[in-house]
Amino acid sequence: MGPRGSNNGTFEVIPAVDLKGGRCVQLRQGKKEDVIFSSAEDPAEIAKQWVMRGASRLHIIDLDAALQEAQTNFEVVKRIAESEEVKGRAKIQVGGGIRSYDAAVKLLEIGRGEGVDRIIFGTAALKSPQLIETVAKEFSSERVMVALDVRQGKVAIDGWREVTGVDATEAAKQAERMGVGSLLFTNIDVEGLMRGIEPEIVKAFVHSVNVPVVIAGGVSSAEDVMRIKEAGASGVVIGSALYKGRIEFKELLELFHK
Repeated sequence: MGPRGSNNGTFEVIPAVDLKGGRCVQLRQGKKEDVIFSSAEDPAEIAKQWVMRGASRLHIIDLDAALQEAQTNFEVVKRIAESEEVKGRAKIQVGGGIRSYDAAVKLLEIGRGEGVDRIIFGTAALKSPQLIETVAKEFSSERVMVALDVRQGKVAIDGWREVTGVDATEAAKQAERMGVGSLLFTNIDVEGLMRGIEPEIVKAFVHSVNVPVVIAGGVSSAEDVMRIKEAGASGVVIGSALYKGRIEFKELLELFHK
């Protein structure tokens, strides 16, 4: 376990609800043209189903905003967060293209704190650290998460299209200094490929920081989830493997008692 443990000892198994053009999708390697799953079903209904099946947290990403196209999915996020099936039953973390104070506050105020539990900053962590410090101070550390999307040990930004020269562990320490309450670590090298995770990379990252770390990318089996938990992470986000039927959500909940 990392020095601070994981959310009171609870390991969270978190379904991903990625939004693009008002639909729930999964992309391979974050490429908008490489869609490996897309559902015509209302994303709000999909989100509700995960909660009704036992999810205690949802991971919602506005891919359009992340790719700097438009924040067209705000109303979908609002519908999910304020629905009877979700509100009060599951926490929600939302990310994707949050690059301004107004965008952050707009999301944090959904459901007056009962809807969106925390927001996820990505690119802004490197480009606008003061923004993150301000939001963390005003709304509390627990409501602010920084996502570090990593390729070959370096942080990628702008919807993964630009790889910086910034080392992942250094960026993590900088985020801690900004006052964030948690980190989301995505290993882009294995993301969307459903070939499994790289446990040593996960373990090294988790042990390099003092705040809870949630892991995403490449999770393709219950064994991967177990390795992530054993590495000391506080949770795991799963997308493609759930939607493609590689992992049974119910089985995971039984294994991890959540």
